[in-house]
Amino acid sequence: MPEPEGHNKQTAEAAKLAAGSPTEPAPFGKYHLMGLIARGGMAEVYRARARDRRDQILAIKCMRPQLAREARFVDMFIREGKLAILLKHPSIVETFDVGRAEGRYFIAMEYIGGKDLTQVLRRCQEANQRIPVPHAIYIAARIAEGLHHAHTLVGDDGRPLNIVNRDVSPSNVRLSYSGGVKMLDFGIAQALMKFTSEIGVLKGKFSYMSPEQIRGMPVDARTDIFSAGIILHEMLTTEKLFRGDTEFALMEKVRKAEASPPSKFNRRVPAELDAICARALSRDVVDRYQTALDFAQDLSQLLIGYRFDPAELRELVRSLFRTDFAKEEEDMRASRTSLLVGERATVPVPPVALQTPAAEPSVPPPAAAIAPSTADDDRRGFWAKIRSKFSKT
Repeated sequence: MPEPEGHNKQTAEAAKLAAGSPTEPAPFGKYHLMGLIARGGMAEVYRARARDRRDQILAIKCMRPQLAREARFVDMFIREGKLAILLKHPSIVETFDVGRAEGRYFIAMEYIGGKDLTQVLRRCQEANQRIPVPHAIYIAARIAEGLHHAHTLVGDDGRPLNIVNRDVSPSNVRLSYSGGVKMLDFGIAQALMKFTSEIGVLKGKFSYMSPEQIRGMPVDARTDIFSAGIILHEMLTTEKLFRGDTEFALMEKVRKAEASPPSKFNRRVPAELDAICARALSRDVVDRYQTALDFAQDLSQLLIGYRFDPAELRELVRSLFRTDFAKEEEDMRASRTSLLVGERATVPVPPVALQTPAAEPSVPPPAAAIAPSTADDDRRGFWAKIRSKFSKT
C-alpha cells in the first residue's frame, strides 16, 4: 500500500523513471529496463530483463504514478497480479512477479514480440485484405482455450475460483512473430475495468461487451464467450461488429446483439462457421456456448478441413510487419548482449539467438518463472478473498 508520508515526493520521483534502451539498460529493482514499448491511461510497459537472466526478456507493466495515489487501486492491482501468476496456459501471457521498485508498482510478464490483434486488423484494412479464414479460426480457437483454462481454474484447496475476464478484446490478444496467440492482462482485467470509468478510458470497451454485461447484470464465463465471438466475427469481416455515432447508440446495438452472418461480408466463410459465430453471439446466454471449451472444439474441428499449419500465422504476421519484425530482432539481440552504463564485462557475452518458439499447438513450455517478490506473503485467506471477489459478480 502507498505510504502516506512523503508519498507525493515518491510519486514525483517515480514519474521520472529511466526507461533505458536495448543498448543502454537502466536499473529497476532486480531488473534492467530496456525501453518503453507502450503507454496507456493505466500503465506504461517496458522491455526488460532480470539482472541474473540475460537470455530472458520480459515485459514490465508499471502503474501510472497518478493512479498509485489511490490505495484501493494499488491493493487491487497487486491482488490481481497475484491471481495472474496462477494462470499457466500457452494462450495466456505468463505473469512472473508483482512488486514495487523505484517507487513504482509493477507486474513482470512474459515478453511477446509481435502485434496485438487490433494492429493486425488495422494493417489488413490499410492493405485492403482480410485475415484468411483458417487463420481466424485458429486464433479464435486459441483464445477460447485460454478462456476455458481461466474459467475452470481452481485454488490450492481444489475449489473453483470462478474467474471471468470481462475484457476480451482485440487489443488484449497478442499475435507473436513466432506464430503464437496470447491473451494479455488476463489477471488484472477486472481491476482495470472497475476503475476505467473513473479515469475516463472506458470509451471503446462497449464494442466488446456482452448484452448482459452492458446492462450491468451479473455475468459468468459466457460473457467472455460472447466477446470472443465478436473478435471472430471481426477477423472474418475486417469490420467492427457493433458501432454507433454515440455511446448510447452503441450500447443499444450491443443490447440487441443483432449480428449478420460473416459470410454476408466474406464469401469465403462457410455455413458451418456462420453457425459457430451465431451461437457464440446469441443474445440469450442459454442459447450461447455454455463453455469456452465447446466453442474451441467446434472451431478446431472445422479447422481440420483446412489442413492449417500454425507456421502460416507466423508468416502472416511477419509479412504484414516486415520492417517492425526486422527491428524487433535487432532490439532483442541488443537487449540480451548489452551492459549497464559503467558496467564492466569480466567475460565476453556471446550473442544469443532470438527465441523463435514454434507456433501453437507446439508452443514449448514458458520459461522458468522468476521467483515472485511477494512469494513470502501470507497466503492464508488469499483464496477466500479471491473466491469472494469473483462470486459477488
